[in-house]
Order: sequence, then C-alpha cells, then structure tokens
Amino acid sequence: MTVDATPEKAVVLVSGGLDSATILAMAKNEGLLCYALSFDYGQRHKSELIAAAALAKKLGAEEHRIISLDLRGIGGSALTDDKIAVPDVSDTPDDGIPVTYVPARNTLFLSYALAWAEVLEAGHIYIGVNAVDYSGYPDCRPEYIAAFQVMSALATRTGVEGHAAKIHTPLIHLSKAEIIRNGLHLGVDYAATISCYSADVEGYACGHCDSCRLRAAGFADAGIADPTRYYASMR
Repeated sequence: MTVDATPEKAVVLVSGGLDSATILAMAKNEGLLCYALSFDYGQRHKSELIAAAALAKKLGAEEHRIISLDLRGIGGSALTDDKIAVPDVSDTPDDGIPVTYVPARNTLFLSYALAWAEVLEAGHIYIGVNAVDYSGYPDCRPEYIAAFQVMSALATRTGVEGHAAKIHTPLIHLSKAEIIRNGLHLGVDYAATISCYSADVEGYACGHCDSCRLRAAGFADAGIADPTRYYASMR
C-alpha cells in the first residue's frame, strides 16, 4: 500500500471480549478502516455489548453497528436458554461440544459481516475464532472458515466478480497467552473487555465458567496480572 493510497476497509466482528478486542487492534494496525459489528442475539447479558461499543470507539473503528437476532427464540444453548445452566468449570466435560455452544452462531455472524462488507465494498472480514484455547465449538475450526470462504465466493456479487472479501482469523493458531501478549503490544486495555458467560449488568465476571477459566489461564501463562473484574464473592 502506497502512502497516497486509500486505506482498505474491514468488517470486524466485535463481541466485547478479549479475542475480538485483539483482532480489532490487529486490523487497525494493518492500516485498515475498521467497521465493528456486534450482535444482540439473546445472550444472557448485555454488558458485553456495552463493552463492545466502548472498545470500538477506543480502538478507532470508523463505525460500530449492533444487529439484533432472536437466537433465544431457538434456544439450544446455555447462553440463549435459561432452562440450560451455564456449567461450572468443574462440571465441564473434557471432550465433546459443550452446552455453551450456540447453534450456527458464527455462520449467522459471518453472513451478516459478509453482507455489510459487500455494501461497504470492504475486502476484509476479521473474526476472533481460535482452534487452540477454545471450548470445542465446531465453528471455530480452520476447516469451517475455509468452507465459509468458498461459500462466500459463490454467494455474493463481489465473489462471482472475483473480489470476494477475505476472511481473516489471526488468532486461530495462537494460545490465549500469545493473544494477550499481542494485544498488549498493540495497546489493548483488557480490563475493558468482558469474556464471562454469566457477567452481571455491571460487567463483573463469575470466575467459574469455561470462558473465565480460559481467560484467567491465559493471563497466568503470559505472566500478566489478570485485570478482570470479578463478582464481590470472587475478589
């Protein structure tokens, strides 16, 4: 890219969590004009959306949009169905797909990102999926991303014209500790992120769910003090 060239655009999926904050910082560091996209999909709490809006502003997104989806109307996940409890770490199985998996969530999110990218004439889409320190979700694997990339080239006008948006997954092979180190190097304030499945209305984390476990282990492995705000009983 030359000095006088118009910066390229990217749609960045921003949940308000640690990983999505990192990819937004990475995309900005690449010199891209970033358009942050979040979803109010019926998840257990809205504090992550408040965090997403704050992160998008702080990290310099050109625009931040929140799309409403009614995945609670479908259920099938501990994150969208109050009848299914979010498991404690001690109750989480070591293998298999956990009950916190939200059916087809990343497919829906990427489809909206693909649509907005086409409207914006953005050549890039960033998503913070991870195949190392992840919870066993099928839509976080490299095979899934590769398949969606093929589909996007077939299903969009820009794709059939030979200009399909490139899906970027810069965290997919990184450990949580490596993600944290990268983000800190780029100036990410992880105290402003929310990863907990059961965060309260003020954004305090439970410290017991699988997401909290992975996050805490990442900071410990990175040798960085954990900035997460926990419930009063956890502090």
